[in-house]
Amino acid sequence: MAGIVPPTPAIHRSYRLSTYHVAGLPVIRIGHRPRWLGRAPAGDIVLLSACNPGGRLRPDGWNRRMMAHLACALSGLPHALGKGRLGRWSEPLYGVRVPLARGLGLARRFRQNAVVVVHGNRPTRLVYLA
Repeated sequence: MAGIVPPTPAIHRSYRLSTYHVAGLPVIRIGHRPRWLGRAPAGDIVLLSACNPGGRLRPDGWNRRMMAHLACALSGLPHALGKGRLGRWSEPLYGVRVPLARGLGLARRFRQNAVVVVHGNRPTRLVYLA
């Protein structure tokens, strides 16, 4: 698919070392089980962004506009704003309570390389679209 870049070892490492912070969720790390304060929610929670499509850096204003478009696309779906962090880098994202297939469709629409998937007490996983 045009715009989606297969992961390099450096990209994969960056995703795995990042922490993901979403309002109402514990801190998320790929390969780790979430530490829920209460009972784990049922179903998938997909973390996705509209920033820097295809792994190419875009200006802040462009990324803000794309995140606003993503917010409109999430209308009617339970979601919360968050961010992915690695060192001094951070990027906004949304945690969306949606089946994985629909989350992947949204990620494709916004030309993202991957999504992070939280499902109950299972280890958090990274799903590439390429």
